Amino acid sequence: MLLFNIDQKKCKKDGICVAECPSQIIVQVDKNSFPSLLEGGEEFCINCGHCVAVCPHGALTLSTMPLAACPPVQENLLIDADTVKHLLRSRRSIRQYKGKVVPHKILEDLIDTARYAPTGSNKQQVFWTVFQNPDDVHKLAEMVVDFMKIILPVTKDKETARRFRRIVDAWGNGRDRVMRGAPHLIVVHSPSGLSFPAADCAIALTYLELYAHAKGLGTCWAGYFTAVAGLHEPIIEALNLPAGHNCFGAVMLGYPQHSYHRIPKRNQPLITWR
Repeated sequence: MLLFNIDQKKCKKDGICVAECPSQIIVQVDKNSFPSLLEGGEEFCINCGHCVAVCPHGALTLSTMPLAACPPVQENLLIDADTVKHLLRSRRSIRQYKGKVVPHKILEDLIDTARYAPTGSNKQQVFWTVFQNPDDVHKLAEMVVDFMKIILPVTKDKETARRFRRIVDAWGNGRDRVMRGAPHLIVVHSPSGLSFPAADCAIALTYLELYAHAKGLGTCWAGYFTAVAGLHEPIIEALNLPAGHNCFGAVMLGYPQHSYHRIPKRNQPLITWR
């Protein structure tokens, strides 16, 4: 099967697909010619779909990406820059959650949207493990606390030891400072041999976080869990990741207990202009 097909009745020979191909495997001899595939170009296609998405005439179809699977951009649903800016600035890390689970369909929708996050060379090798049962999330938090108890006696850094001690003591007093009582935990993992697995996973989680905020959900990065995920055997067993995969991030998720009414101040950006 050919990598892509040009509908010559629709193609206007404008060269947009040629200009936009990241791999530069689409060529056009002259302005009177139809675009074509560079000899041997199949090897270098990253299947990003830019050529399909950028053509205003719907003239180009990838063998892996029929037009029916690529819905048109709905201009009326695009939001202006001020709205996006307000969304980004109003997002908070939620550490108090209602005792209410998020429906499975919403969790699916979050991940279905986050899969559109960019990945290095469009590898799309971000994998998701979702803990839906609040009891399982609580057990994972307990495992993190158990790990802290083990390493506290040998932790030489006083600040780290003090922080771990507070978390362990809080747990003993019935307060979860690891998962914050969140009903769900979403973990991202990827083959460690990729070029930028940590960045791919972090960007995907960021997409998910922002979409969750827009849907009235709360999230918070599970930093302690992520740090321990590959070190403590009980957590390694609970995650049960495929061979060669590493956990590159996790967020707790649920319905916020409280609403925020103002945007707090942040430090000025640290910029070096050149």
